[in-house]
Amino acid sequence: MSTLAIRNMKGEVVGQYEWPDDRLVLDRGDAALHQVVVAHLAACRAGTHNTRGKGEVAGSNRKPWRQKGTGRARAGYRRSPIWRGGGVAHGPHPRDYTVEVPRKMARLAFARAWSSRVAAGDVVVLDSVELPEPKTRHVAAMQSALGLGESCLFVVESPQPALVRAARNLPRVAVVTARELDAYTVLKYGHIVATRAAMDVLAERCGEVTAGKAVES
Repeated sequence: MSTLAIRNMKGEVVGQYEWPDDRLVLDRGDAALHQVVVAHLAACRAGTHNTRGKGEVAGSNRKPWRQKGTGRARAGYRRSPIWRGGGVAHGPHPRDYTVEVPRKMARLAFARAWSSRVAAGDVVVLDSVELPEPKTRHVAAMQSALGLGESCLFVVESPQPALVRAARNLPRVAVVTARELDAYTVLKYGHIVATRAAMDVLAERCGEVTAGKAVES
């Protein structure tokens, strides 16, 4: 088993958390993780880019000059892409970049991402998060006590509005529940702080993959 120290908000070790080795997915899932991250980034694209084709720009259908006898190249209309102010040939138009990801692939990608962070020692386990008041200074003090950098992700078992409110002024700090955590978010932040209850939920999610309920990569 992988042993993780359980700390309180002051950074003091108050126990140990045993993460089962059979819940670590380190030998597969790289391809699935890559596809899930690419799909996530693609879904974040607005897709509002647009250009006007030759049928959409303003201009006359009249020939600039007659077909023959001028010594110049023949031209049909001023809206052609070869003219300044003409349409754009094969330009981008609004589209949806969303890519559907199979559920089993998403599960495997999450288990692979989370296992890599656990194995690398980037996960800090907290016994609980109880702020005296929803103030930013309390979250900053907790980061300092735990020896964390500016980039930090807090994973809790259930929604905690006070923690969300206290952390929202920190640009590189986010709060998410264990059920909503996805593979991309796991990889995005420098350090991850998870409560003991959240770790149990995450172990259950990884267990769905190791039990053979997800496709192999």
